Amino acid sequence: MPLTWTLVLLAATLALSWRFLGSYMAAVYRNRVHFLGWLERPTYRLLGLDAQREQTWQRYAASLVVYSGVAILVVYGMIRLQGSLPFNPQHFGAVGPALSWNTAVSFVTNTNWQNYSGESTMSYLSQMGALAVQQFVSASVGIAVAMALVRGFARKGSPTIGNFWVDVIRGVYYILLPIALVFSVVFIAEGAVQTFLGPVRVHDVLNGTSQLIPRGPVGSMEPIKQLGTNGGGYFNANGASPFENPTGLTNFLSFFLLLVVPFSLTYTFGKMVGSIRQGLALVMAMVVLFGVWFGFASFAESRGNPAVAAAGVHHQPGGNMEGKEARFGVSQSTLYDVASTQTSTGSVDGSNDSYTPIGGMALLTGMMLGEVTPGGVGSGLYTILIYAVIAVFIGGLMVGRTPEYLGKKIQATEVKLAALGSLVMPVVVLVTTAIAVSVAEGRAGPLNHGPHGFTEILYALTSQANNNGSAFAGLNGNTSFYNVIGGIDMLLGRFAIMIPALALAGVLAKKQLVPASAGTFKTDTPMFTGLVIGVILIIGALTFFPAVALGPVVEQLVHGKFF
Repeated sequence: MPLTWTLVLLAATLALSWRFLGSYMAAVYRNRVHFLGWLERPTYRLLGLDAQREQTWQRYAASLVVYSGVAILVVYGMIRLQGSLPFNPQHFGAVGPALSWNTAVSFVTNTNWQNYSGESTMSYLSQMGALAVQQFVSASVGIAVAMALVRGFARKGSPTIGNFWVDVIRGVYYILLPIALVFSVVFIAEGAVQTFLGPVRVHDVLNGTSQLIPRGPVGSMEPIKQLGTNGGGYFNANGASPFENPTGLTNFLSFFLLLVVPFSLTYTFGKMVGSIRQGLALVMAMVVLFGVWFGFASFAESRGNPAVAAAGVHHQPGGNMEGKEARFGVSQSTLYDVASTQTSTGSVDGSNDSYTPIGGMALLTGMMLGEVTPGGVGSGLYTILIYAVIAVFIGGLMVGRTPEYLGKKIQATEVKLAALGSLVMPVVVLVTTAIAVSVAEGRAGPLNHGPHGFTEILYALTSQANNNGSAFAGLNGNTSFYNVIGGIDMLLGRFAIMIPALALAGVLAKKQLVPASAGTFKTDTPMFTGLVIGVILIIGALTFFPAVALGPVVEQLVHGKFF
């Protein structure tokens, strides 16, 4: 399908989903949907939960931390013991301690960074019972935190912001599981592999050679990989594997699935705060930034590879095909990878390391914006709401009055929490990158020298801190150093933003509404959308430009021109 028609169809389907899925998710978190009550109620009884009992932000955050800690231990234990567990036809042994730590943290934090090849490392039970389960639950945790923050804006004089356990269970049962089930059928029908049989050996009589082809429960894992903005693939090639992404239809559905929930949550936000225009203002900021980043990535890749041109090959029909998915071409592969990095998904259908310096910079800087365009499931919404609070504060200063957002005064506490939430990720990325380039173990990781090698390190630690999981490749991440520092990077990038977001929700929920007046700064207008975009760009540029200048910018200038 030509890129133009792909974009038109994608925009149309996302526009419809924005309205209908967004409204449905609002009903789910308002406790108005109960068609799976026969499954939901026994779950509460099994866990000893009182579904009617809500939590303060402190108890909500404590539940989040407790669940995540237990989940990390469970996943760690399962992959360490997989050699003694069933559903292991390949007879894979235990995964090493450092890699198990990194993988457990990765899937519980919705990062899905993979320092291993799935088809040659993980048993069927590890893939299904440990990793795929977390692809559902970690995604629902992100949505739950976003809904808690939305309730903070929507409520007045409330000491509570919801119940963490109820929010997570309802997110899995009513949103992620039904959608993933339907699309799993489509992916399997299109040719995605789904079997519990072991690998199959194919013998080529003509050439006298044989090949062992890995198989497994792939088709059921693929939709939640995209829908939950997880990105962890069954195979090392991820979306470039025809066993995961067999046809043009599944490629398009991948675009749709990884974008649909993050975009639709802005409608959910508008619905729950009583003003769809508020959600529209945020989604337009997401759309503008996504469009700009895809535009310059696509432009850079369509012009061909400057390294190939420097070698004397000036005619590169189709653009920079190096590392791209040959079935879909440059434009479709670029759209896939930009959408993946802009949504905290991290799945790829090409090699990011083979992008042009400017194309690779688009993928890198898209994450550095905080992944709010539209970001991950839940994480994109609560992060852009943090930026919106900062934008409101700046707007309030401009009109000379106390800033207000959705009828809530934005005072010192709210601004401090928003500032903390917006600056945690840049600090974590820059500090861990500085450590990596300062020690021998870190410098031994990249396979390239100079600015490209620096970009490989910076990209890896940016991806993990943003809970994205996409790899630039060219970096040997499966070392004790990168497994340990990567795990720390992912934990801080997830919880050091979630907890300030929950604290902000608790502070806002207790506030009373302030009536709007003639001096109130309107937050449902194109001006506010522009202000939010400006805040996102300024914070990203001020924190990351020096690092980006040392990597892809220098690499591009080596070739004599920027464009």
